[in-house]
Amino acid sequence: MPDTIFTLGGDLPLGRLGLGTGGLVGPGYWGPRGGRAEAVALLRAAVEQGVTLIDTADNYGPDLAEELIAEALHPYGERLVVATKGGVVRTGPDQWHVAGRPEELRRMCEASLRRLRVERIGLYQLHRFDPAVPAAEQLGALAELREEGKIRHIGLDTVGAEQLRAALESVPVAAVQNPYNLLDRSSAEVLALCEARGIAFLPYYPLGSGALARECAAAVAAVAAAHGASPGQIALAWLLHHSPVLCPTPGTGSPAHLAQNLAAASLSLSARELAVLDALTPPGAHGPRTGTTPDGAAETT
Repeated sequence: MPDTIFTLGGDLPLGRLGLGTGGLVGPGYWGPRGGRAEAVALLRAAVEQGVTLIDTADNYGPDLAEELIAEALHPYGERLVVATKGGVVRTGPDQWHVAGRPEELRRMCEASLRRLRVERIGLYQLHRFDPAVPAAEQLGALAELREEGKIRHIGLDTVGAEQLRAALESVPVAAVQNPYNLLDRSSAEVLALCEARGIAFLPYYPLGSGALARECAAAVAAVAAAHGASPGQIALAWLLHHSPVLCPTPGTGSPAHLAQNLAAASLSLSARELAVLDALTPPGAHGPRTGTTPDGAAETT
């Protein structure tokens, strides 16, 4: 069984299987999905079941996911890491644009601090590099916020290997969030760099957004049957076995699915089973893409 703990930035231990909060807001990351009480209860249930990493963003709702986290979990336990993001402005369901000017990033970060009711965010991720703003200026803004104590660790969302290498020359990057799953290993080079540098890799679309069932059902189902597990649990277990830096944060609005996802951490896959699953997609291969959302944190099982 793989190690279930990763130390973020060298000083912040967290459970490798966390919770994404996009599933707590409406379709296209817009408005509420269901009742507020149900979302609060699910967040509390996640922490009660051992989750120590919750991934969110200021544009989920917008603002709503962060507000729900604070309502459910503040004051936060010492072991809980709330990771949020800035740099994307949502204007409607599945409608968004990047906004990476330093003053915009500062405003977004400070607004997240207020909504989350904290003085420092454990992991603050640049949701996208803004092509209209020099990368050095965007990273510099995050570095300043870190120096001021408003950010503990810096993360990057959706980056290539060269972008990551360049960023590491100017700021300490503790986490990367890119697509990665049984069907999408397009970020294999980024993953290798994260392994070499001790950087957490938070894979989005960890369950393949439904494509898993369509495109490799037989192979995954056979492994799942051997463990009395679901295909989704096998997909999550594969990520935990595949690399010690992979920290999946599947999203859900269902207590039953939450418990099912978290149970994947207890599955131990054999070398033969891992070989079968590895063979489904070669390193570097692109998987299916769905929608226009900036990330896949809303994916549910």
